[in-house]
Amino acid sequence: MSNLEQTASASELDRAGIVDPSSPHRELAPVIGKRGLMLLSWLAPVALVIIWEIAAKAGWVSPLPAPSKVLNTAIRLATTGSLLGDLRTSLLRAATGFALGGSVGFGLGVLVGFSRIAEAAIDRSVQMVRAIPFLALLPLVIVWLGVGEAEKIFLVALGVTFPIYINTTLGIRQVDPKLIELGRIQELGPFELIRRIVLPGALPSILTGIRYALATAWLALVVAETIGAESGIGFLAMDAREFLRTDVIVLTIAIYALIGVAADAIARLLERRLLAWHPNYGGSR
Repeated sequence: MSNLEQTASASELDRAGIVDPSSPHRELAPVIGKRGLMLLSWLAPVALVIIWEIAAKAGWVSPLPAPSKVLNTAIRLATTGSLLGDLRTSLLRAATGFALGGSVGFGLGVLVGFSRIAEAAIDRSVQMVRAIPFLALLPLVIVWLGVGEAEKIFLVALGVTFPIYINTTLGIRQVDPKLIELGRIQELGPFELIRRIVLPGALPSILTGIRYALATAWLALVVAETIGAESGIGFLAMDAREFLRTDVIVLTIAIYALIGVAADAIARLLERRLLAWHPNYGGSR
């Protein structure tokens, strides 16, 4: 079989969601379709919920409410409108902070990735700030910005900045020099070289940074909403703690988990769309 035929055959298997028998990973991934893989990924969470329900009904985990009780609480809070309002507030804070922090992180990453002078001037300071935990910064941020929306958005933006900055810098530095040389041979200008070769080559690493940043955004928001919030999912959890409402506390944890899964699914979708040309991403998931 020719190399071209082998490539076409592997591509067809990949689109079908089937592992190529000649792949070195054939022992690690059974030959099942994409739908089977999707069902398999949900098997453990569903089994955990079923076991949890049985254990709660039997009184084996009495401090924890049963999933059915948590679901009833969610329906009741959604019906009254308080849950949806808090969810909308948290999503807006996360989205605003992500947009601001992502823009700063990407801009600094591009600057440092292309310039050793910028790296010497910027990188050490960024790494020092990155090493500081959110809780250590929280008192200072409150003194600067108070306990309003600005404090919460700032903490989210701060958390988002670093994953995107690091992965953007890394992606630009890892672009194959041969491709850059090829672009120069083709007489591409600096901006055309960046647009057509450098940024596409760095895109896998940038999207990885976005996936990390999405998780960090919610972590930062949880910290921010524990102080001085009057709305949001974090406020709902803190308010439930005061009244020992474990069903509401577990509900907020479940909401964070579901939002995390949805955010990661969006990031994976972006990978499939933007990296369709890449052999390791296009159509592979």
